Amino acid sequence: MTSPAQPRSRTERSADSRALILDAAVACLVSDGYSGASTLAVQARAGVSRGRLLHHFPSREELLVAAASHLVNEMLAEAAEQAEHLDVADPVERVERCVELNWALFQKPPFWAAMELWNAARTDETLRAALRVEERRLNQAIRAAADRIWGPAARANPRYPVLRELLFTSMRGVAIAYSFEDRPAATDPHLSIWKDLAREMLG
Repeated sequence: MTSPAQPRSRTERSADSRALILDAAVACLVSDGYSGASTLAVQARAGVSRGRLLHHFPSREELLVAAASHLVNEMLAEAAEQAEHLDVADPVERVERCVELNWALFQKPPFWAAMELWNAARTDETLRAALRVEERRLNQAIRAAADRIWGPAARANPRYPVLRELLFTSMRGVAIAYSFEDRPAATDPHLSIWKDLAREMLG
């Protein structure tokens, strides 16, 4: 006989509802933008009570800043999974694949949700102050994700830190154009430029 499932603790239930709310906040930011990510919209998408949402996040700013932190964790987890499955022996092919995976980070929901927050923070002093720490964490997370994708061999190259920053700033700038460009990111003409740059800098 199998023993009956143990009832879940209050802490576990609270953690689950918090994760539901944060997932809903990110989804609202991606689909409806900052203006559409109201606490009522997040509450409805998460399927929780008003009291439950306010218990975790008493204000909209606290909710959206927590969502930014949630994005960091999502991005790092995804990068770890991609790095684990990147099994390419040929060095040239590996460089090209790493560039493609780096570019893919800027097409994911976490990036677009973050862009909504950063854009709103330009004219919202309260949000801007709250996001300063998380903005640094998100940038660090993107860099850490890139490090995991490239692996120790590339990171050992003295020119790698410069390459990573060049790719980071260039890809972020190009990605913003996809907010109004209707074309597949996988065929972006910058990809060949980034691959040539990576091959040249990493030898």
